[in-house]
Amino acid sequence: MVKTFKIASIPGDGIGPEVINEGLRVLRALTEKLGNFLLEVEVFDWGSEYFLKNNKMMPIDGLKQLRDFDAIFFGSAGDPRVPDHISLWELRLAICQSFDQYANVRPVRLLPGISSPLKNVSTDSIDWVIVRENTEGEYSGAGGRVHTGHPEEVGLDVSVFTRSGVERIQRFALELARSRKRKKLTFVTKSNAQRHGMVMWDDIFDNLSTEYGDVDIDRMLVDAMTTRMVLNPSSIDVVVATNLHADILSDLAAALSGSLGIAPTSNLNPSGEFPSMFEPIHGSAFDIMGKGIANPIGTFWSACMMLEHLGEHNAASELMIAIERLTEERKVLPSDLQGNALTSEVTDRLINLIMGQN
Repeated sequence: MVKTFKIASIPGDGIGPEVINEGLRVLRALTEKLGNFLLEVEVFDWGSEYFLKNNKMMPIDGLKQLRDFDAIFFGSAGDPRVPDHISLWELRLAICQSFDQYANVRPVRLLPGISSPLKNVSTDSIDWVIVRENTEGEYSGAGGRVHTGHPEEVGLDVSVFTRSGVERIQRFALELARSRKRKKLTFVTKSNAQRHGMVMWDDIFDNLSTEYGDVDIDRMLVDAMTTRMVLNPSSIDVVVATNLHADILSDLAAALSGSLGIAPTSNLNPSGEFPSMFEPIHGSAFDIMGKGIANPIGTFWSACMMLEHLGEHNAASELMIAIERLTEERKVLPSDLQGNALTSEVTDRLINLIMGQN
């Protein structure tokens, strides 16, 4: 029986439409080759261009329109003509929070043929998963401004940590660590300086981790973690941290693995009550928009994660193997990976690999 999945495609801003288009080309090639599933894709033109015409990033009923899709394939949000807090909060974060996509999962690997800026690092040294709490914490949106424009103006951003929110992301990370070969988890906090919310993070983890005696657990302050990622990358497996801390650490991790253009992410609603969202992490990159040189590999890898989430494990495996062959052969790579290929040429080569063509 051929299964059909409904995919909402939101290309967004900057290079988002360019890389999402290439990702959809690859997904179509996979469905053609395997023949056991179909993707019914609907494209939504929401983003900064939509905002400039309608004064909102998506329609009022946008979330209702997305509700019944099996997954969301997202490009990027951000445009110099629109304030960042609007483009982010009225589209990407509105989807993440409203659909309770509380687990942001970012795999980090040094793919074959790709060089890390770190010296003498083998492909085995960087094989991490960073788990980021994705709906509260430092990005909860709580706070405000008063006395605007006066010398005594005050701006407040309040980090909000709930016991249920903290426990569920910690448990998610512990279960993920338990499922991996090394069974190792690094718990990242900043409780020496942030003595309320972060200490609560510590207390909840102290209780929860006793259920996972088979997982090798260590703890790091977030600033020390950046040093460890650079100086001792092979000591890391799964990392769990708050919304802000994991956001920063995962961008560093992507750079250490060769380029931000490679890195994927998934915004998961683990219960399945709402659709999950998959996206490359590189952002809108307006400086290269329209030049046809954007790196689509992060989008391909995000598509792989989407296929895994949908239960199409064979398709995900085929795609990941093709990505690894693409980087290992180093024939057709974009400029951020020291190649000179156009975005479309990278996709063409990947599709040839998927189809078994030389």
